[in-house]
Amino acid sequence: MAKQKSNDPVPLDHQVCYAIYSAGMAIQRLYKPWLDQLGLTYPQYLVLNVLWQEDEQTVGHIGEKLALESSTLTPLLKRLESAGLLRRTRNPDNERQVVIGLTDQGRALRSRAGCLGDALLDSSGHTPYQLGSLNHQVRQLRDDIYAKLGSWAAPS
Repeated sequence: MAKQKSNDPVPLDHQVCYAIYSAGMAIQRLYKPWLDQLGLTYPQYLVLNVLWQEDEQTVGHIGEKLALESSTLTPLLKRLESAGLLRRTRNPDNERQVVIGLTDQGRALRSRAGCLGDALLDSSGHTPYQLGSLNHQVRQLRDDIYAKLGSWAAPS
């Protein structure tokens, strides 16, 4: 085995960023058939998750939770609105803010989306405790990095 030079990149299998990235891709591939049945893309599913936790949020707040710029988020929101899952309205107290709220159809989709977590448990062979612990560790890593960068307020 050749000795690695100090300025050589670490092999992919030894990089935490690649492990997290490729695990995320595997999870998205696992979720795809279920999301297709729901008529959603993964980013749309994430937006709906934010709203299922707390309805009636500004575009800015949703963007902060998902670490997305409004230029990325706005087309997602427009597609979800066209699908009848949410509505966009101007904040009467601040016309510059757009408030996003779920429609009845968007709220109803929540119960049908529960199968995604079950699919992850079944496919991974991990217990809820193991996945919860992993989730905590990855979130802590994310929060520590953003705290150092100072560019994103970690969601509460």
